[in-house]
Amino acid sequence: MTTAHRAARFAAVCTFLTALAVASVCATGKAWAEAPGGISAVSAEPSAPPTAPSSGQAGAPSGQPGIARLVGGRAIAPLDAPPAVKRVIAAANRIRTKPYLWGGGHGRWWDRGYDCSGAVSYALRGGDFIDSPLPSGPMERWGSPGPGRWITVYANPGHAYAVVAGLRWDTSGNSRGTGPRWHAEMASSGGFVARHPPGY
Repeated sequence: MTTAHRAARFAAVCTFLTALAVASVCATGKAWAEAPGGISAVSAEPSAPPTAPSSGQAGAPSGQPGIARLVGGRAIAPLDAPPAVKRVIAAANRIRTKPYLWGGGHGRWWDRGYDCSGAVSYALRGGDFIDSPLPSGPMERWGSPGPGRWITVYANPGHAYAVVAGLRWDTSGNSRGTGPRWHAEMASSGGFVARHPPGY
């Protein structure tokens, strides 16, 4: 093979990899991969991006400021959400079909399943709000006290869930099973401490 052929092949591979990277970033909003020991990048899900829900679907009406929409189990960030909030939603969407696994998401970011605080931690990591996973007890002291404008984490020693842009991110079971899922319905916050990322 001549030098010209090698150069042409190398250029074609580089062009393909660049297009793949751009498509991944456009589809997910952030380039991450499943690196051992932590999140550094992720490939996009193979499905097409969701479209606006028709009337009668769960979630807020299309275009309502500050409220995410729920389309086919995936949260769609509101257009007016800050970039960090959009990254939290994108991160949560990446694990929204994983099963419940006690201790999941605590030994490593990318795991085969997640428990409640592991799922909340993964989502918060997407917005760069935490550096390492937190169990539900320490989440009672994380961030700032009270509900936030965009993100509120509800925690007690036995459970944690979050409300992000008006949708609940929780591992509580429903008709689709247990594991990290988005819910349009709110849960009782009785017995929980509300915390939020400062400024959000």
